[in-house]
Amino acid sequence: VQLQASGGGLVQPGGSLRLSCAVSGSRIFSINDMGWYRQAPGEQRELVAGIIRGGSILYADSVKGRFTISRDNAENTLYLQMNSLKPEDTAVYYCNGRRGPYNYWGQGTLVTVSS
Repeated sequence: VQLQASGGGLVQPGGSLRLSCAVSGSRIFSINDMGWYRQAPGEQRELVAGIIRGGSILYADSVKGRFTISRDNAENTLYLQMNSLKPEDTAVYYCNGRRGPYNYWGQGTLVTVSS
């Protein structure tokens, strides 16, 4: 299973970006849990948003109301819509999938929020 993240870039505060995570080697619906993590310089990697088994969705408190995670089974892709971006959202964003004992990571995409 391979995850390919894309969509990062430079955006001004208050702007929007949509990240994509294309899944290959497996149907996305067969991966129990999928999510987006981020890691800022000097910080630990943290969960931003996730879709867990059964379809429940969870968000970090810092992004609630601004970010939306979604999954398109037909496109085999996970998305993260990010609105009202803040400088503190600057980080490398990683997509993640977990199935049983297996944990899959994408390569990361850099999001920079700056004026």
